[in-house]
Amino acid sequence: MSGPLLCEGRVVVNTGAGRGLGRAHALAYAAEGAQVVVNDLGVGLDGAPGPGSPAAQVVDEIRSAGGTAVAHGGDIATTEGAASLVRTALETYGRLDTLVNNAGFLRDRMLVNLDEDDWDAVTRVHLKGHFLPLKHAAAYWRAEAKAGRRPAARVVNTSSGAGLLGSVGQGNYSAAKAGIIGLTLVAAAELGRYGVQVNAIAPAARTRMTEGAFAEAMAVPDGGSGGVFDAMAPGNVSPLVVWLGSVASAGVTGRVFEAEGGRITVMEGWRAGPGVDRASRWTPSGAGDAVLALLARAEVPGAVYGVQ
Repeated sequence: MSGPLLCEGRVVVNTGAGRGLGRAHALAYAAEGAQVVVNDLGVGLDGAPGPGSPAAQVVDEIRSAGGTAVAHGGDIATTEGAASLVRTALETYGRLDTLVNNAGFLRDRMLVNLDEDDWDAVTRVHLKGHFLPLKHAAAYWRAEAKAGRRPAARVVNTSSGAGLLGSVGQGNYSAAKAGIIGLTLVAAAELGRYGVQVNAIAPAARTRMTEGAFAEAMAVPDGGSGGVFDAMAPGNVSPLVVWLGSVASAGVTGRVFEAEGGRITVMEGWRAGPGVDRASRWTPSGAGDAVLALLARAEVPGAVYGVQ
């Protein structure tokens, strides 16, 4: 006999949910009883307009499986688009419990070839596209808390290994994904008083953004439909995202998790390593000698993705 659904009665807004990870998350939330607002602008991998409405297709999938969902096609990197996203949840379902920020696209270039427009476009959709939905959702939750209806609200942001370690050819994407981690930490600290928990994931999965750049690693394994574990299937990441967006995750906030295949890792960010205090001003050469001595005692950082 199956137990209670993890997100029964919760209303979840999921950005970039028309394909890949976002679609997998939306389907998983609906399977756990959530009412889902499926947001997707329907653009191509580079952010250019695309055909059809992937959000509507995901809504159809959810409804066909007996779930509840509504599509939203607004640009969540604009004030009006983000406001209408939250408004859609409130007007359709009367509440908002969980925000999953997932929307994004790529315009990869080495730094010397990276145009300003490509920098702006990628940082806009990833970083601003996290900030604005979070801002409008947080305003709703703060008002609820001040009215005596303290929510059990959850936010799941989407960073990347590129944001943790860097990735060659992805200066714009890596910077935006690192910024999302900083935003997550600040939001967790500021919004906890209102009953809001904010965490981030750094997923690895087969999506439009990875299957071209890492074709060999992201390939479906031979015999994938015959019982071989497909480690890069995007649905592998979704159970963690669903749990973080549920009341079961009470007390977990301000954290970053890597998720890949069947592996979940708690990431530990910048911490003070070896240090020295001279209690007076250094000379340049003295500072250099001290730094070299400290580096000899420090942990070696992880390699940037794409470095041989």
